[in-house]
Amino acid sequence: MIEAIDLDEPQADEILVRIVATGICGTDLGILSHAPLPWPAVLGHEGAGIVEHVGSAVTGITPGDHVVLTTTSCGRCATCQQGQPSFCMRFRAVNMSGGRRADGSCTHHQHGKPAFGGFLGQSSFAAYALATERNAIRIDKDLPLDVMAPFGCGIQTGAAAVLNTLKVQAGKSLVVFGAGAVGLSALMAAKIAGCGPLIVVDTKADRLALAMELGATRTINPQEEDAVALLQADGGVDYAVEATGIASVMENAVNALGVNGVAVLVGVAPGQKVAIDPTALQSRGLTVMGTIMAGRDGVPALFVRKLIDFWKEGKLPVEKLIRYYEFSEINEAIAAAKDGSAVKPILRLPLNGETA
Repeated sequence: MIEAIDLDEPQADEILVRIVATGICGTDLGILSHAPLPWPAVLGHEGAGIVEHVGSAVTGITPGDHVVLTTTSCGRCATCQQGQPSFCMRFRAVNMSGGRRADGSCTHHQHGKPAFGGFLGQSSFAAYALATERNAIRIDKDLPLDVMAPFGCGIQTGAAAVLNTLKVQAGKSLVVFGAGAVGLSALMAAKIAGCGPLIVVDTKADRLALAMELGATRTINPQEEDAVALLQADGGVDYAVEATGIASVMENAVNALGVNGVAVLVGVAPGQKVAIDPTALQSRGLTVMGTIMAGRDGVPALFVRKLIDFWKEGKLPVEKLIRYYEFSEINEAIAAAKDGSAVKPILRLPLNGETA
């Protein structure tokens, strides 16, 4: 059931965006399943839409601009000042405040009472979202917003793991554990970077087939074969991307590495513990890294535009990951994301903006 939520007017540094499309991400599912949120709550963090109003202090975005929304950052901490806003030291404070502003006001209300909003800088499971200039990426108006939406998180995160965090070298081998939207985006980025061979590990045959279509040179179903044993039989891989959020798979990603190999952990695994053999790290010179959003040395606005250029060139065909749903079908879309029958569900919102 779709319910009405009251959204505050944009303050000086805020913008009001009419959402045209928004993706459903694994983080949304994780929050729905595990986080003790105060309800009602508005989730969603892969929004794309059209700017309707801007606050008095906003200078780089104007009404009518088309934007992709991503997570926000404070702009003042050391990492933000160093050009790494994805690792903002106040990330949780500015992205998980529930819509509470510094002055104590709240962005979202229902029946006169505060509702949890501002999720990851937007709360885009709604007809309108409040964002800021820092997390709104202006794009060309001729681009399809219902394809661009997941560039704000899933596509960006997977590609950045490879291009910005691992900084892969052409000709080196790479394995992706998990053929969801993030993992397949990592695969496509690795192909763009010239890595090879490219291996994808997943339990779903249809996703392995899609991985081959997107550039994988080999696939492994771990329910049928021991992926680590197979990869180690060839000396291990140079790079491993873990995109499932399962602790045991994270361990497999590390164990699949060859000498001087590097693993990057992308999947979200709240509360889980990963067992890593320090002797293996020491004797084989292994490196384990973490990443989020635009990754190390990545600025979301610049990186998303770079990815859009790859898409224009046909090198990042993300539309092959997408299945569309109307906003009224949000429960079906979430179910498809949970059971894996849809790689990247995208909600299309009514153009008249009447549904909130």
